[in-house]
Amino acid sequence: MFCAPKCVLVTGVMEETMARIVAKFGGTSVADLDRIRAVAERVKREYDAGHQIAVVVSAMAGVTNDLVALTREAHALHDAREYDVVVSTGEQVTAGLLAICLQEKGVPARSWLGWQIPIRTSDAHARARIEGIEIEEMERRFSDGQVCVLAGFQGIGPDNRITTLGRGGSDTTAVALAAALKADRCDIYTDVDGVYTSDPRIVTRARKLSKVTYEEMLEMASLGAKVLQTRSVELAMNHRVPVQVLSSFDEAVGSERPGTLVVDEEDIVEHEIVSGVTYSRDEAKITLVQVSDRPGVAAAIFGPLADANVNVDMIVQNVSEDGTSTDMTFTVTRGDLDRAIEMLNARKDELGFTALVPDADVVKVSVVGVGMRSHAGVAQRMFSALAERGINIQVISTSEIKISVLIAEEFTELALRALHTAYGLDAA
Repeated sequence: MFCAPKCVLVTGVMEETMARIVAKFGGTSVADLDRIRAVAERVKREYDAGHQIAVVVSAMAGVTNDLVALTREAHALHDAREYDVVVSTGEQVTAGLLAICLQEKGVPARSWLGWQIPIRTSDAHARARIEGIEIEEMERRFSDGQVCVLAGFQGIGPDNRITTLGRGGSDTTAVALAAALKADRCDIYTDVDGVYTSDPRIVTRARKLSKVTYEEMLEMASLGAKVLQTRSVELAMNHRVPVQVLSSFDEAVGSERPGTLVVDEEDIVEHEIVSGVTYSRDEAKITLVQVSDRPGVAAAIFGPLADANVNVDMIVQNVSEDGTSTDMTFTVTRGDLDRAIEMLNARKDELGFTALVPDADVVKVSVVGVGMRSHAGVAQRMFSALAERGINIQVISTSEIKISVLIAEEFTELALRALHTAYGLDAA
């Protein structure tokens, strides 16, 4: 794995040779023309150092939200294919402006849209998955010394219609492109300077991690950390793409850059028991009271929810003393809460529950770390730290490297700080 320009030994002196880099810049990094010019200057420094570089850009901050709002205002039940046509235009503007700014600085550059590469995707509009990237023309442009500026978040479906990859899809574009190009690294530039042990806006003693494993980053991303999009981490792990998380507002370049490396587990010499404490406010709890305890009842509850694309996360079941009924508690995203309630109430007679109790005032707090595999007592430490502060645990779920609990939202900040201290993550 390469996380810095390649070096060779020539007559006793280490000399850099050309590296191939994919750099992705998020919406805050290209929020206005001044910031786009700053991105162009950063790209120029890499280009002047002799590296081949492809740049993936998001839309300017807030633009995609405005475009989504326009489509909904035009028609609440809009055609998803036309939705993709509209919302993909934000990245097109950014790519063109960055190419112009690079040209103004004397860097040969050209903008590309997803369909021009092309980036082949599935036909699931608004949430398409990348199936292949044809890189032949990009390789030719590299050999001619050109910088490729690619609009992220978009591709082309089997029917030759524009598709989009879902929110945060530019991260996925960048990692997929790095895998296709066999890039030496994929740099993700955002408004934070790396991956922290917790949200530094809440936990003031959070510290930046120099390295984090793919698995840990995947868990953190899926559990609420906003640094990287989940699908991009999956892709990086599957293709072993070296990823660096960096701040676009830090002037350091090359091997001096102080970001976080996302790496294989074996690339970290000694693992912390817990690498991070994260949280998600996008949670809502549903309890079905006195559901008939019979074979197939769980499938009858969760099957229709799955068919309606309602994602169920944490689940706990409490069987009554006589074994005839059970209380079933589970979580969905807040955006799916009303739809889930409507679907379940419509099947009340079929499912046989006596009451449905919703609660949107909850938060999921998680501890993550590959070190859990080789240490006992990790869960006990979590439960004790929360109990000492009077925080009640409503639901628990675990995996090999993660423990998540559902608590009342009012205790979010207290829980994060308590757990950060309990696992020895506080900065000195």
